[in-house]
Amino acid sequence: MEQENSIQGSNNNSLINSDESLDWAKQAYEKLKQQQAEKKQADLIKADKEQISNSEDLPLDSKDSETSLDNIVPGKDSNSKQTNTPELIDSKFSSDDSELGDFDDQFTWSAKVLEAQGKSVDNISIDEINWLSRLQKGLEKTRKGFVTDLLEKFGDDPLTPETLDELETLLLRADTGVDATDQIINALRMRLNEEVLDSKEGLRFLKEQLCKIVEKPIKDSGKDSLIPEKNILNIWLLVGVNGVGKTTTLGKLAKLALSSGFTALIAAADTFRAAAVEQLKVWGNRSGVSVVANETTNADPAAVVFDAIGAAQSRNIELLLVDTAGRLQTKNNLMEELTKVRKIIDRLAPEAKVESLLVLDSTQGQNGLSQAMAFAQSVNLTGVVITKLDGSSRGGVAFAVASQANLPIRFIGAGEGIKDLRPFNSFEFVEALLANR
Repeated sequence: MEQENSIQGSNNNSLINSDESLDWAKQAYEKLKQQQAEKKQADLIKADKEQISNSEDLPLDSKDSETSLDNIVPGKDSNSKQTNTPELIDSKFSSDDSELGDFDDQFTWSAKVLEAQGKSVDNISIDEINWLSRLQKGLEKTRKGFVTDLLEKFGDDPLTPETLDELETLLLRADTGVDATDQIINALRMRLNEEVLDSKEGLRFLKEQLCKIVEKPIKDSGKDSLIPEKNILNIWLLVGVNGVGKTTTLGKLAKLALSSGFTALIAAADTFRAAAVEQLKVWGNRSGVSVVANETTNADPAAVVFDAIGAAQSRNIELLLVDTAGRLQTKNNLMEELTKVRKIIDRLAPEAKVESLLVLDSTQGQNGLSQAMAFAQSVNLTGVVITKLDGSSRGGVAFAVASQANLPIRFIGAGEGIKDLRPFNSFEFVEALLANR
């Protein structure tokens, strides 16, 4: 997944409200408006050509198209009705292009965030603008309980020790966590001992510290962003307790991978939860990615992964996304099942690039942090996906996970749409969290 300028953080200045920035936003809007008009015209021409081509070559029997290599497991008869056989469910890609909205405060703010990261007017997209708008709106609940009070405490006067005490309370209330809060407050106190800080500089310094906290585990991992390697099998396991949005996240990741030019496949290895396979089929259809599944009750997850790896290798798939059962950290048998799945991967695809991503529901706050700590002890986690930021007032949990679990945040979700999951960008996240509009 492309993620240009994804880990910028402390190297960027805070957003500057100036005539130059407003002019840049206006130029960006006009450029995107022109691009959208040109694309719509090109799509109309393409659609006309496809309609003419299809009318000249209609199939004799539409049912013939239902039987293909894509939905038959090798070695099985195409007429077999056995339900205990893993099936490869093929799905067609459907486009859902973004629309450019109005030139308003929301667009202007999003444009300024991109400009602050060194983007040029010719190098931005409607998707980027719309994502930033959704992220800013999604963090509204956290912002209401944090930024409004924060700006009131900062006021227009220089910062005082009393201000920092009040800031500490606000950070803890936003579920930022004790470690991250201590780190921020201590840094501010040291700075305050060296010089007088006005409110504007204090806010800029706070943003810088917040970015550093979430960037540290990313830098420690040696990967600025999580992107599948081309022309090799990458396997991403999604783990977490029930209800955090694993299956939904997997579907969105599949869409993101496909849109970024990677070949992808989904393995429905959550065989213990009722309707999990059907739910994943729906997301596979939405994303345009095939699903390997076994709908037998309590089917062996490792067997599904076994078949999925075989299918991925035969198709030269670059990214295999594996959905796993909701695993409460107290259920040892389920943890053992995950270990079994990992052994299958190591045996069948020893050269594959494997990632274990923990999906966390941001609405759970500190409980989500407890989950991260428990899973980190039992499973070799390599990253975190934080979901449901649009429904939570506890967005600060991102800083707690980074500082206490030392896990890199790889993706965040802020909405129900298929495009409402994006690679994590510390600068954008902090700016959206502390947006003052």
